Amino acid sequence: MPLPRGLARFNRRFTNRLLGRLPVRLSPFVLVEHVGRRSGTTYRTPVATFRHPAGRLIALTYGSGADWVLNVLAADGAVLCRGGVAEVASAPLVIGRVDAFPHLPVMIRLFLRLLGTTEFLVLHDRDG
Repeated sequence: MPLPRGLARFNRRFTNRLLGRLPVRLSPFVLVEHVGRRSGTTYRTPVATFRHPAGRLIALTYGSGADWVLNVLAADGAVLCRGGVAEVASAPLVIGRVDAFPHLPVMIRLFLRLLGTTEFLVLHDRDG
């Protein structure tokens, strides 16, 4: 079950703006740069990513209906920015907990299970 939409609105309005200004250099955090499906505006959303055989794995704590996820799916990819380095990621795919959990650290699995997170996004490396 995704986190409440009210919390998502708060994070989008306040927390993401604050985190988006901080230099993201430490793993696992990145800024996902995506373009609004309707507005054409470029957005940067801070998220935690984890290694996946195809590229990067992101827990969708607000579900696959979050605006940034819909933008990435509509554009068939995004740019992942960390420490001044930008990487193109493509072919986004929403997967379930069973497929995602083997690729996550144990403590992260426990935390996401407590949150009720059931959806994850795989972003493929440009080569993958």
